[in-house]
Amino acid sequence: MIAIDNILVSDEIVKDEFVCDLTKCKGACCVDGDAGAPLDKEELNQINEVYDIVLPYLSTESKTELQKQGRYIYNRQFGWVTPTINNKICVYGIIDKQGIVKCGIEQAYLDGKIKWKKPISCHLFPIITKKSKNTETVYVNYEPREDNCKAACSLGKKLKVPVYVFLKEPIIRKFGQLFFEALEATAAHLKK
Repeated sequence: MIAIDNILVSDEIVKDEFVCDLTKCKGACCVDGDAGAPLDKEELNQINEVYDIVLPYLSTESKTELQKQGRYIYNRQFGWVTPTINNKICVYGIIDKQGIVKCGIEQAYLDGKIKWKKPISCHLFPIITKKSKNTETVYVNYEPREDNCKAACSLGKKLKVPVYVFLKEPIIRKFGQLFFEALEATAAHLKK
């Protein structure tokens, strides 16, 4: 375990290797799970702000579910999450011509229509963060899905890309540049 201020990072984040391989997994992280994508409270407002711009990217089925369930829902186990269609694909998921599930919010971002990329839990995956009961400590764990992430683990090993390097952008987005630099320095020290 690596401690940086009040944040405890699992060793696997600097030791293991990972690079998403969407051609193999087809965006399974947007489909598989016990609930939709976890949302920070601040992200509820962000969804409200981008909603009308993102809506045209979504399927008719997604739009119907959003009308039924709302833009986000509360789950007793996970807190605020994105709704899903039949407990599977996230309502904000879109399927491209190759059958890969991508994020409709992110596509609007890539098209320059909004400034928010997507929920941080999605951007960080397969890193999962949890706060302690007293909310003073944040646990940062590497939790790839055994089946769905097998290709990404193999590609990461082949390319020799550590998890924290592959997820540099979302790590900085969540914890800041100084945190990332401390993590990078720790990784370099552990390699010696």
